[in-house]
Amino acid sequence: MARTESAEQKTPDGHYIVIDGRRWRATNPNLPEEVRQARVKDLMQARRDVAAAKRANDEAAEKEARSRVNAAKVALGERGPKWWEEPAPGS
Repeated sequence: MARTESAEQKTPDGHYIVIDGRRWRATNPNLPEEVRQARVKDLMQARRDVAAAKRANDEAAEKEARSRVNAAKVALGERGPKWWEEPAPGS
């Protein structure tokens, strides 16, 4: 079943979205829209590349594409340091 916008809810603090009862970190709302769109485009391409590499049974290409998925998710604030927390001094 495809995900719909109505099936996605944010937690009261806005830090997470809840889809089918599972909590996922939300995209950083402080990102400029053009940056967010570019990172989402990168993420979707990397996910397509993961699928293509899996179909081709190309482990090296899959690893590289998964690395790009992770980088895009970090850039969106969905992984890595929590965007709502202040970095520690000297970080």
